[in-house]
Amino acid sequence: MTPRGTRQGLDAEDLDVEEALALVKDGNGPTQRDGNGNGSPSSHAPRTGHRAVGGEHRHQATPWPEARTIAARAARSCAARRAPVSVTLGDALGLVLAAPLTALTDLPSFDTSAMDGWAVAGPGPWHVRDEGVLAGSVAPAPLADGEAVRIATGARIPADTTAVLRSEHGRTDDNGRLHATREMQHGQDIRPRGQECRSGDQLLLAGAVVTPAVLGLAAAAGYDTLTAVPRPRVEVLVLGDELLSEGRPHDGLIRDALGPMLPPWLRALGAEVTAVRRLRDDAKALRKAITASGADLIVTTGGTASGPLDHVHPTLRRLDAELLVDGVQVRPGHPMLLARLTEDQHLVGLPGNPLAAVSGLLTLAEPLLRTLAARPAPEPYALPLRDAAHGHPYDTRLVPVVLRGDHVVPLHYNGPAMLRGIAAADALAVVPPGGARAGQEAELLDLPWTTAGIGACFT
Repeated sequence: MTPRGTRQGLDAEDLDVEEALALVKDGNGPTQRDGNGNGSPSSHAPRTGHRAVGGEHRHQATPWPEARTIAARAARSCAARRAPVSVTLGDALGLVLAAPLTALTDLPSFDTSAMDGWAVAGPGPWHVRDEGVLAGSVAPAPLADGEAVRIATGARIPADTTAVLRSEHGRTDDNGRLHATREMQHGQDIRPRGQECRSGDQLLLAGAVVTPAVLGLAAAAGYDTLTAVPRPRVEVLVLGDELLSEGRPHDGLIRDALGPMLPPWLRALGAEVTAVRRLRDDAKALRKAITASGADLIVTTGGTASGPLDHVHPTLRRLDAELLVDGVQVRPGHPMLLARLTEDQHLVGLPGNPLAAVSGLLTLAEPLLRTLAARPAPEPYALPLRDAAHGHPYDTRLVPVVLRGDHVVPLHYNGPAMLRGIAAADALAVVPPGGARAGQEAELLDLPWTTAGIGACFT
């Protein structure tokens, strides 16, 4: 039998069968290097809570839904202590308002024309003035009954105007007099002052996400800056002696997939990535990097298991960190962890395998960052599976899927070291222990760049 992760091309169905057999045997498999080169126990290792060879008793891994709840809860006290910031409109996209948005002026601030045409006074036909009224021009002279003036959309309405006659609804005769070709109503196509809001009206509550439309509203209401919840600051530590930052894999060295992937993914989740550092498998270097960081969240890649080069757990013990989550009942990515370093700083340890790291990112980092940024939790939703999704005997499984109409289709290449499936995916399906049959509804986790309003956080 081939240990899980040894052959990256092994089908997920085969992996689940092998894991089930291994779990029944309750044996302790060998430690192996994952797809990003970090040591991790084989899938043949016993489930958390079982006894290992030699009498060692392992901790109980946290159920997947509970792990997400713990991550969100861990950030709540920190979020309450974070001071709001004042940001320009150009930097506010994707942030959350920390104060209500109150109109600083009437909208519109004067009577304006809603259409290109003529401002007219009294019944027609009308004598047309020579000069017109353009948007941005000074207040035009009042109109007398029987008088009209050319006007542009957004231009200030002359005093005593009865209505605006649209360009397509008027004609001039040989004497230059204007006639309406359709019946007009009093006030037609005039936007009166304060139609949308009056100065002092509350436009949006605190907690609203700043979308492009919110930026437009804020600008129209007279704002140059907004008071917002600051982005959580994240530092990424990529661990591993065997990682290449460029070129093709060679001589036992592999390309680092997580260094290029995690920062933009974290930005899409609303974070400010302050640094990406590559560290060798060295405990002192890891401890120094963690203690020197001023980020709200430190994200490490690999080294979360118990191999000779896995330094995350020993380093956290030396730092007297509090382990809030130490292993999650989810595949891929079960060796992930969440630790509280200080009152206002946390660390998420991701497995080194790329898809396992994605699982850890969405399980632990996403709810923590969302809570720090005061973003609302997404509404849960589910869609039926077009094909059966094989599950793990005991753990939740996250499977890349594509949306096809009112169904989702599970993708292949979904092993823990593979990115081919997730690169083509629209979402991740949450498959319960034991799997899901075709037609069964599966909860979906949206990928941040497929969710409306979130893609702007890449910038």
